[in-house]
Amino acid sequence: FFVTPSDSLAVLAANADAIPFFKNQGGIKAVARSMPTSGAVDLVAKKLNLALFETPTGWKFFGNLMDSKALFNGTDYTPLLCGEESFGTGSDHVREKDGLFAVLAWLTILAHFNQDASKPFVTVQNIVEEHWARYGRNYYCRYDYEGVDKAKATEMMAAMTSASATNTGKTIGGFTIATADVFGYTDPVDGSVSKNQGIRFLMADGSRIVFRLSGTAGSGATVRLYLEKYDPKILDKHVSEVVGPLVDVAMQLSKLPEYTGRNEPTVIT
Repeated sequence: FFVTPSDSLAVLAANADAIPFFKNQGGIKAVARSMPTSGAVDLVAKKLNLALFETPTGWKFFGNLMDSKALFNGTDYTPLLCGEESFGTGSDHVREKDGLFAVLAWLTILAHFNQDASKPFVTVQNIVEEHWARYGRNYYCRYDYEGVDKAKATEMMAAMTSASATNTGKTIGGFTIATADVFGYTDPVDGSVSKNQGIRFLMADGSRIVFRLSGTAGSGATVRLYLEKYDPKILDKHVSEVVGPLVDVAMQLSKLPEYTGRNEPTVIT
């Protein structure tokens, strides 16, 4: 049973009071995720009335939130839990992702649910499936197209950016695009502005398609495609089955095969 980084972040947030680091400080005050990370933790934040931040990719944005009071004399968001879809998870004990922290947090939650040795062992799968039953499931997947021509990839991104206004309101493949935009972020702590952080297609039903361009080194660029569909009731389908229709929509919106010559991703995670 595999737990995605996005689901892991949400489960840790939902069970933060089982973790002494958070409980002894009165519980977490805020959660933060990078924009491409699924909205699973958003549902937890809403239910538990936590401050929620959607930031560009990069740990420095989390660091600013952690240091809001200490360095900027602003709002105290600590203790804060943060994470990215690329497996990075952490809190304000260090200004960087901390894999050991994440492992220990999960072990603590497992211990919390298994205090009575006379009862059946509660597994990671049990905990995650119970979480889905309570909050619903964010089916989520990332497609990486590696080593594509940088000029063509940049042209593709520019075309989608230019069509943002036109695409907003369109219905494609059964999905209505509520908003098509280019993600930007104004840091609530230092006021800095980060532009062009990814192209988003936000559907009326809560589904998302996100494109980001990265890895523009000599070997070419990497186009990252993020796909997400939320379902509050159907929890046991295979991810590819659920997000498959979104892939078709993403190809129509981006014309990725035409621009890159790729019909299949290099990596799916």
